[in-house]
Amino acid sequence: MTDFKNVAPLEDFDWEAFEKGGAEVDNSRNEQEAAYENSLNKVTDHEVVDGTVIDVNKREVVVNIGFKSDGIIPASEFRYNPDLKVGDIVEVYIESQENKNGQLVLSHKKARAAKSWSRVNEAMENNEIIQGFVKCRTKGGMIVDVFGIEAFLPGSQIDIKPIRDYDIFVGKTMEFKIVKINQEYKNVVVSHKALIEAELEAQKQEIMSKLEKGQVLEGVVKNITSYGVFVDLGGVDGLIHITDMSWGRVSDPKELVEVEQKINVVILDFDNEKKRIALGLKQLTPHPWDSLDPNLKVGDHIKGKVVVMADYGAFIEIAPGVEGLIHVSEMSWSQHIRSAQDYMKVGDEVEAVILTLDREERKMSLGVKQLKPDPWLTIEDKYPIGSKHVARVRNFTNFGIFVEIEEGVDGLIHISDLSWTKKIKHPSEFTKIGAEIDVVVLEIDKNNRRLSLGHKQLEENPWDVFETIFTQDSVHEGTIVEMIEKGAVIQLEYGVEGFATPKHLVKEDGTQAKLGEKLQFKVLEFNKNSKRIILSHSRIYEDVQRAAKRAEKNSARQKKEEPVIQNQAASTVLGDIDALANLKAQIDSSEEKESK
Repeated sequence: MTDFKNVAPLEDFDWEAFEKGGAEVDNSRNEQEAAYENSLNKVTDHEVVDGTVIDVNKREVVVNIGFKSDGIIPASEFRYNPDLKVGDIVEVYIESQENKNGQLVLSHKKARAAKSWSRVNEAMENNEIIQGFVKCRTKGGMIVDVFGIEAFLPGSQIDIKPIRDYDIFVGKTMEFKIVKINQEYKNVVVSHKALIEAELEAQKQEIMSKLEKGQVLEGVVKNITSYGVFVDLGGVDGLIHITDMSWGRVSDPKELVEVEQKINVVILDFDNEKKRIALGLKQLTPHPWDSLDPNLKVGDHIKGKVVVMADYGAFIEIAPGVEGLIHVSEMSWSQHIRSAQDYMKVGDEVEAVILTLDREERKMSLGVKQLKPDPWLTIEDKYPIGSKHVARVRNFTNFGIFVEIEEGVDGLIHISDLSWTKKIKHPSEFTKIGAEIDVVVLEIDKNNRRLSLGHKQLEENPWDVFETIFTQDSVHEGTIVEMIEKGAVIQLEYGVEGFATPKHLVKEDGTQAKLGEKLQFKVLEFNKNSKRIILSHSRIYEDVQRAAKRAEKNSARQKKEEPVIQNQAASTVLGDIDALANLKAQIDSSEEKESK
């Protein structure tokens, strides 16, 4: 309790006036109120002034602007500044000097907004780094409070890495750069990624300045592609091309490394301007050719795996990083060229013979046909002239058929050696590719590795028999099977064909014989060597007519010179006439049947 013993009343205080509410008291109070009013700041509504923070809590911030009352501002208006504390000077906008509760109404947000545009433009012109408060998510990015203005932060500008969860940034205060301002629509675009890129660029410049070719660095696998691996060297990325990952062939870089793996790499090359760094991994180990068995030599047999196929050959890996080429010509003793894919495929395990070996150039050629003896070394013993075999048709030409008796042993059957009797225009009329055909060896060309083969020689030459049948002036029945410009092809008995020119195709009635007609033909010429038979239909009746005229002339002459006819001569002439008359009757009968 307060002790009032020593407190004395004022001697000149007018208690009577005080009790009556006197003027003197009123004057004193008015003077004091006037003095108090003069001590306060003069403020007006809608004005921006500076104030001092005198209290901060979760809900509100109390600011003193030197007015008769303090202003209370929602704490949400200061979310962009989590470090706000008592004593800080802040800008406030006077909305009202006194509301219905007699309270000074202030706004920090409106104060910032009033000066925000000039501040925003100034920050962009000066490339200034500013702070902003991430308020919420929106389509395509985030809304950021910058100087009281709602700026747009695109999703692609949040970080250098793709962002999947935007919500983790809501409520955070971050640093930004203003990258775009639309004065007309009052739009502001900011970027946080630009700050990271600028920082990384500075790091890259520092790292690039220290790089040297051949330098070995430790890095972290950042990304794996089909063509190589990107490695983070501590702020700058380098690429290990797939060909520099291993001395052997690599089909997929994932076979050797994985993301986030730490690896040592060697710098092969770099470009300061383009910020490109070429790295190597295989260069950290000795080349496999340097450790190849020194005793390996030409003629040795080796085993390997087919790693690459091409039309011209196959690459065989005999050790990681050591490969040899088997050319397609070394895959078979066969002379005709085929694709290497006909003999082997990727992944096959093969045995081969070393044909050439160059350790300095790191090249090796191999062969597989050398594993088998060359069939042409003993061709006369295995395929002597006159021997009979079964071959497979491989290809056609206009002049014959190429066949293969065994791998590496090819032969040709000339078109003239296919048949004794048939006239073949193209081998495809006789057989087909892939079919088997019986052959006999006619000749051996060892230098050109080619056999001359025959098919018709498997049978006796029927022309030896035809020579006794189709004698000159003999008459045979034949059918016209083909009409050509120079005449007609006549099909005779025994499958043999003959030929007649147009003038020998004229019938007795003067008309021309037609395709498909069956007529009698006389043999004018038989040539066994050229297998040629020349025929004539018109010659048959022409000979009869000539014989009749000749007989008639002989008869008239004999009557004139010898009135008395000798019995022997008369019988001979009459006998010839009777024979010719019978032959003519036979021909007429045959033509009459044909016309019917």
